[in-house]
Amino acid sequence: MVETLIDKCPRIETERLILRKWEERDLDGIVEMNADPRVMEFFPDVMSHDESAHMLARLMAKQDELGFACPVVEDRVSGRFLGFCGLNIPTYPIPLPFDPCVEIGWRLIPDAWGKGIAQESARIWLEFGFETLEIDEIVSFTTETNLRSQKLMQRLGMTRNSADDFNHQMLEDDHPLVRHVLYRLTKDRFESVSKS
Repeated sequence: MVETLIDKCPRIETERLILRKWEERDLDGIVEMNADPRVMEFFPDVMSHDESAHMLARLMAKQDELGFACPVVEDRVSGRFLGFCGLNIPTYPIPLPFDPCVEIGWRLIPDAWGKGIAQESARIWLEFGFETLEIDEIVSFTTETNLRSQKLMQRLGMTRNSADDFNHQMLEDDHPLVRHVLYRLTKDRFESVSKS
């Protein structure tokens, strides 16, 4: 699919953001973000320091193996860790109903909300995924109740078919967040939406 010479997660700078690979120095930022109940509202629980450290280690290992893993979003002026946004290949112990796939995902600190940061970052990575990596389809998914993320998916041109909705395999069937929605975006649709 992709020549090994292509950097699958280049450092990209915009007027206000730096999008880059994960580094050890991101530990404090990811710990703080994952401990915030507002950020983790649509996840089973906040994460402990050790859980976030393990998550960072997994992201860095996946980045080394696959070339990308939801890259870091950093404030260009201050260097502050704002969260992550970008392409990822889900690797759950139990496969998703639509595996194999490439997803676009995001998680930002509250100070970065409502400023178009996730949308700006996601558009850059979608373009990179379709144009450079030559991916045919990119998906995104979230809990049925996470309307903010669903609105962003819609703004990105992604579409939902309710027949694709699913119960997340890592949650119990009676968990309040078990029901998830799936949004899809093809290269052709992305190009069409980008031109309009």
